[in-house]
Formats: sequence, C-alpha cells, structure tokens
Amino acid sequence: MLEAFFSVVADYWLTLISIVLLIIASGFFSGSETALTAASPARMHTLESNGDERAGVVGALIKRRDRLIGALLIGNNLVNILASSLTTSLFLAVFGDSGVAFATLLMTALLVIFSEVLPKSWAISAPDRFAMFVAPFVRLFVAVVGPLSSGVNAIVRGILAIFGVNLSREASMLSAHEELRSALDHLHREGGFKKADRDRMGGLLDLEELEVSDVMKHRTVMRAVNADDPPEVAVRTVLESPFTRMPLWRNSTENIIGVVHAKDLLRALAEPNVEPENLDIVKIAQKPWFVPDSTTLKDQLNAFLRRKVHFAVVVDEYGEVQGIVTLEDILEEIVGDIADEHDLEIQGVRQEADGSIIVDGSVPIRDLNRALDWNLPDDEATTIAGLVIHESKLIPQERQAFTFYGKRFIVMKREKNRITRLRIRPADSVNLPAE
Repeated sequence: MLEAFFSVVADYWLTLISIVLLIIASGFFSGSETALTAASPARMHTLESNGDERAGVVGALIKRRDRLIGALLIGNNLVNILASSLTTSLFLAVFGDSGVAFATLLMTALLVIFSEVLPKSWAISAPDRFAMFVAPFVRLFVAVVGPLSSGVNAIVRGILAIFGVNLSREASMLSAHEELRSALDHLHREGGFKKADRDRMGGLLDLEELEVSDVMKHRTVMRAVNADDPPEVAVRTVLESPFTRMPLWRNSTENIIGVVHAKDLLRALAEPNVEPENLDIVKIAQKPWFVPDSTTLKDQLNAFLRRKVHFAVVVDEYGEVQGIVTLEDILEEIVGDIADEHDLEIQGVRQEADGSIIVDGSVPIRDLNRALDWNLPDDEATTIAGLVIHESKLIPQERQAFTFYGKRFIVMKREKNRITRLRIRPADSVNLPAE
C-alpha cells in the first residue's frame, strides 16, 4: 500500500502543492481577519497622519468592517473547502472508501493548527504591524470579492430582519464614550495605564453625564457674607475665608444679592480714606449668576469659559437656591482634588488602624470612589449619607449598621435627620461589633 501511496503522490504532485498553497492561503485569511479586526483605528490614523500609506489602507478597510470580514470569510471558506475536497479525492485514490475518514482527520488537524491557531496567535501578538503588512493584498481581494460580500451581508440583514434583529452598518453597540471608558479600564487592569491617569480621563468623559447638582457645594455648607452685618465684620468674614469668592445675602441665605471677590475688596480698601468701618460691601459685589441644577458639567464648563466667570449660584426648578458651583469644582472632577495653601486640611475621610474608613456624611460618593478605587453607585445619591438613606429606605439611628455593595456601613453620628459620620469597612468584617 505504501508503494501505491508514493505512486499516487508522484501522479498527484500538483494536487499536493495545491493543497499546501490552499492551507497557506487559509492561514493568510484567518490571520488577516484577526489583525484587521484588532487593529487600533486611532493608531492607524496617527500613522497615516505621519505619512504611512499602509496605515491609510488599513483605516479604509476597517471603516467598512462588515464588507471586509465578509470578503475574508468568503475567501477562507472557499480555500478550506477546496483544500478538503482535493485531499479527499487524493485519499480516495489511495485508501479507497476509508480515505474519507483519513482525509477528514488530517485536514482537521492541519487547518486547526496552520490555518487557525498559528496565524491568529501571530496576528493578535502584533495586530497593527500584521494588519499593515497584509493590508495591500487584502485590499485587492476585497476589491474583487467585495460586491459578493455586500450581497451576502444584504441577505443576512434581510433574514435577521424577519426575526426583528436590525443591524446598522454605522451604529456601534457601545457609544464612543463607553468604548473609551472600556479601553481605559482594560489598559488599567493590564498595567498599561496608571490609576490617576485613568481617573482623569474618566472624569473628562463624565462631564456630559454629571449635572451641576452632583458637584455643587450645598447651601447647608455654603460659606456666605451677610450684607446686613457691620462693614468691618463682613470684611473680616471675607478675609478670613479660604475662598476667593463668596456669595452675599440679605435677610435670608437663599436671597443671594451678589458675589464678593477678595481682590475687589482689597482694591476698595486700598482706596484713599476707605476703612473697613465705612466700606459698603454691596457696592463692590458683582452681580450673581444663577444656573439650573440640572445643567450638565460639560455645558457649565463651556459657560464658565465663555463668560470668563468662575462662580455661579445653583437654583432648582422653583428658583430656590441649592448651593454654589465654581470652575474649580468642575476641574476637580477631571484632575482630582486641587489643594492650595489656603484649603482646609480636613477632607472628611480618615483611615483607621483596623482598616475601616471614617467618613463624613457629606463626602461625595464620587470622591470616595476616586480616592479608594471603589465602585459605589452615585446614580440615586450624591453623598455617602444619601446612599445609606437611599439603600436603607429610612433615616437610620446611631449605631445602626447596613451591608450593601460589598461594604458594611455603620452610622456613628446623626444630627436631626442628617447622617454626619459613618464608619465603612469590608462586608466580610460583619462579625466585628458595631460602634
């Protein structure tokens, strides 16, 4: 039988060469599909801008990803089927009817190793470089097979439409912001992106989702100047404050009549014959700017830059004052906490020796997540106290404890209906006694 095999091989040498070339072509199609699918559009755009023509070809191919993949799949299946058919015919001539089984086993092994695993592993190890290498050849193939691929895709869309599945050529399952966020998280997990850099980029992406009410200083903690105070008291209030700008109110803290800038105050005091006792602070106050609490941070940032103003008073839909927002509040959402020599040292978060965290109830959830790399939700509440109230569906008592989102929350202090201090520890420490 061995002599018969070599005799057939001698007669079918052209067939053997064809099979080998078809397996190589199958590997080319598989590797090209993997590389072009995994290639970074941003990287290709950068290389194209630097004059790399092959990167431009890759970019043009992946813009019509459905047409590209369809053409590569057609080519891959075509060569696989042809290689299997030739191998089967060759083995039938040598082994008779049992040749079908031998051909199936052999081609399965060859195609899996040399047409799938090997080329795809090679391509995924360096997708950008691999994609640029194969792009010129793939472009020629897509130009020939592209119309057939488009027809196949049209048939597929028609069949899926019958079952209520609509495919869009342009629409992605993820928005551009979600794709960027996923990429940042992936790079951070892989060690290619530092946490601080990921947080800054993530904060920038959050500007369109967050509202002014999420970052404002609430009126309960707002530092303001009473216009009815004696002038020297008002001056001392401004100069002793760590803030450059302070709202000016009269009769009620919700009746904001102006904004006092420390520089304007100092300029006024520098005028001849002007003393703190005879200074009219209302005259040097700037006109207040009121903004809705539902304004997105992106829109508010643009408004700050457009108006060249750093301070705004936040009101709700009824015109009631809710708090104040500054340009620094928005920038801190991007770069993290911005501290200077005049900022207060107490930030409301303290690490204890036992691993627990003591937190003021007014600390924003986003600040905790950013500082401790937690993932507490901030959709329904802005502060950590608000989260506990939302999840517990009640106003907790002191020493009352709750467990959710993998954390144990213990109420340490409450003033009237406000939770002012909490202890937070991992949920696996629930066996520890409550405060």
